[in-house]
Amino acid sequence: MVEILSLVLHHDEQAVLCAVELALEAGVATKTHVLNILHRLIDGKDGTPPRIDAPQALTLQHEPKANVARYDTLRNKDLRHAL
Repeated sequence: MVEILSLVLHHDEQAVLCAVELALEAGVATKTHVLNILHRLIDGKDGTPPRIDAPQALTLQHEPKANVARYDTLRNKDLRHAL
């Protein structure tokens, strides 16, 4: 909190206040997030990425399924090598 408050020594107080409020609204009240928002405000960037229309060739045909059993198999192989 002290590090966030000390940002007013280097930046406009209103910009710091706005960055803190936006971070709280986003539910991510960390120093890193506040700094990220503050720099975006100072740079004049809105923070929303541009929309990219992907070609049809890059469209996902089959959605991958989570397979935790595969992870366990890989993990068990690593454990056997460690022994």
